[in-house]
Amino acid sequence: MDWKENDQYWMKQAIREAKRAEALGEVPIGAVIVKDEAIIGKGYNLRESNQVATSHAEMTAIEKACETVGSWRLVDCTLYVTLEPCPMCAGAIVQSRLHRVVFGASDPKAGCCGTLMNLLDEPRFNHQVIVTSGVVESECSLLLSTFFKELRERKKRMKRLKSREELT
Repeated sequence: MDWKENDQYWMKQAIREAKRAEALGEVPIGAVIVKDEAIIGKGYNLRESNQVATSHAEMTAIEKACETVGSWRLVDCTLYVTLEPCPMCAGAIVQSRLHRVVFGASDPKAGCCGTLMNLLDEPRFNHQVIVTSGVVESECSLLLSTFFKELRERKKRMKRLKSREELT
């Protein structure tokens, strides 16, 4: 299996995590951390469920990977995540010394791995991270766009129901 097929395989595992978030009504973002061809940490978005701002898929995956290896340093590890990491997650990625990040969909509102800025390749930090973007991008993007489309439709239905109740 070449590296592109390998990246696609692991991104599909991150998508499985994203679907777990979606099943809970969370924004469908998933992440896995791989070392030596094995998942050592995984996570999915739980911000609404936990009501904790740091409950991002990447943060959970990093915490679990650190527990697995018994160190805060995730040397020679790759993070696969369905959406481009935000500033908080990008900071945690640098601090945990991940070797590489592979993401699916770009984030035009908060992406800090090349879209708005690239914190992972900031030369003033003592560690830089290799970034690969657009892996299984269409599936990752579709997962998010479908979720938000359905959320908007649900809110419109609720608003119409509330208006009808107020009229009666």
